[in-house]
Amino acid sequence: MEPDFLSLEKKIIDILKTVYDPEIPVNIYDLGLIYGIETNEEGKVSIEMTLTAPNCPMADMLVWEVREKTGTVEGVKEVDVQLTFDPPWSQDRMSEEALLELGLL
Repeated sequence: MEPDFLSLEKKIIDILKTVYDPEIPVNIYDLGLIYGIETNEEGKVSIEMTLTAPNCPMADMLVWEVREKTGTVEGVKEVDVQLTFDPPWSQDRMSEEALLELGLL
């Protein structure tokens, strides 16, 4: 049975919500660090993400955690994580939930 790609993307988003920025007590998805998620029928997932700051000392750990946790989702066979700083991250990318959590709303 072929995976339902919308369901697969939702499962990936759910798992990404368990990855937290080490300096901000909000998950990376709600922080707006995930710029894009693409899946294909072979189970390959491409994730484009950024960091809150280009010189983040935890960059390697965050990319590793995104790759590892996404790889545990049923239907995912391969994960490619691309780090980008274009466009740069800003608080405008944060979800309403994240803004509330940080007292910014």
